[in-house]
Amino acid sequence: MLDSEGLRVAVVGYGYWGGNHVRVLNGRPDITVTVVDESEERRHAATQRHRGVRTAACLDDAIDDIDAVVVATPPMTHAKLALTALHAGRHVLVEKPLATSSAEAEEMVAQARKAGTVLMTGHTFEYNSAVGKLKEIVSSGTLGRVLYIDAARLSLGRYQPDVDVVWDLAPHDISILSFLLDELPSDVSVWKQRSIGSGFADVAYLRMNFARAATHAVVHLSWLDPCKVRRVTVVGDQRMAVYNDLSDNERIRIYDTGVDVHATEAGGRARTMPVTYRSGDIVSPYLYFHEPLQAQDDHFIECVRSGSRPRTPGERGLEILRVLEAADAAADSGRAEAVRDAVAVG
Repeated sequence: MLDSEGLRVAVVGYGYWGGNHVRVLNGRPDITVTVVDESEERRHAATQRHRGVRTAACLDDAIDDIDAVVVATPPMTHAKLALTALHAGRHVLVEKPLATSSAEAEEMVAQARKAGTVLMTGHTFEYNSAVGKLKEIVSSGTLGRVLYIDAARLSLGRYQPDVDVVWDLAPHDISILSFLLDELPSDVSVWKQRSIGSGFADVAYLRMNFARAATHAVVHLSWLDPCKVRRVTVVGDQRMAVYNDLSDNERIRIYDTGVDVHATEAGGRARTMPVTYRSGDIVSPYLYFHEPLQAQDDHFIECVRSGSRPRTPGERGLEILRVLEAADAAADSGRAEAVRDAVAVG
């Protein structure tokens, strides 16, 4: 257990997410932040934007003067940086995906256990109050039996240099869906393609089966869409719920809407499906907004100080990686592929 005063945290990588981590952590009076980035220009920008931060060109230069590390660099570098910190006995939070292979992640988890340090995965949406409310709604049975879930994560841009659109965006939705249903998908199938350039696939569809919940989910991912979309729709046989992360004041809507199917008489033939459509109230529950990244980073600091297990430990990141690897295998085989060691979440 560390003292409540003077925790020293290095943020490795001063890009988009690294900059946000620095903003959140440097806003706390009990944290001293060191920005680690090989770019002198980015280090200078960090000192100009955030009062009191220290800087270093590489993690090795800072490792003796820190207690914990946040890794916010390109995915291909995650394992090497995290292992450097873990071998030095430092606590580590790694942005998604935890690594670029389950073998790397297994090594990271094993080293954290050996060193007795915290290894946490940055699945930010599991710290989002709207996602927490949606889980509460699903678990309560308000929607009835979940028939299917549809998710979309679309935007124009943020092409990545070392991973495709599935590895870049799907960790968010796999994390959300398995969190909502309390289980990992049993298998996954995928369609993806590269639409422009000579790099990685930039549009994809994933279909995941959840055996225990007896339901499935479809996820649409794109770096090449004119509209920014961050939406999850849960369709139940009693009600339906929509989580729209871009909504200002109605991030969750519950629709008292559905379809009732009526049996036909024996031997009877109907020209149309004998159904009744239900359309009732739309309810938007109140949500107290707390920035998910701040909630996540605060939780990391709490775990570092108390030695408690994070809500999204390294093992959670490993689980998501196994789903991503199954998606890669499915893309190669053209059929659904089982997720290795898929188990209930928690």
